[in-house]
Amino acid sequence: MPKAKKGRGTVPVHPICHRTIHANFTNAQLARIGDDPERLKENPAVAKFVGWIADKPPDFHAPTR
Repeated sequence: MPKAKKGRGTVPVHPICHRTIHANFTNAQLARIGDDPERLKENPAVAKFVGWIADKPPDFHAPTR
């Protein structure tokens, strides 16, 4: 849950993944989704990203549109 929406617990997220999440969801949407990664992957763009990033090394970085 975003800090702006009174989120207290944080989940570590790789920067490229964090940018992708925010490119596809508003803070209000993320507040409704909560911390369920499966619900994030229901979004076609996020699912495509997850498939693409799956075989990249942990220190991989790339620009996010």
